[in-house]
Amino acid sequence: MPGAILHVGATVTCAHGGQATPTVPNPRVMVSGQPTVLQTSPYAVAGCAMPPPNAGNGPCVTGQWLSGSVRVLSLGQPFALQTGQSVCAPTGTPLLPSVVQPRVLAT
Repeated sequence: MPGAILHVGATVTCAHGGQATPTVPNPRVMVSGQPTVLQTSPYAVAGCAMPPPNAGNGPCVTGQWLSGSVRVLSLGQPFALQTGQSVCAPTGTPLLPSVVQPRVLAT
């Protein structure tokens, strides 16, 4: 499914409102003047509101994209897409991209 390529300036949160940021940007390809993010790049999550164990199974600490671009690659790796599937650890909830660059789409 086509989707917008994620970049380091995209607003990505966990399902509980924690801010997610990519730990390994891809400076090889820039969109909107910022480095892109590959599917293999882990995200660090800060400020997750999920309660710790005994009251919940959180908070979210990391996130990872499970699917990305199929036809467009950089350094032999797929890009993370707004429409891709993702998961946060340890909660198992998805990452939610809400504000992304609208100009570059990939399949």
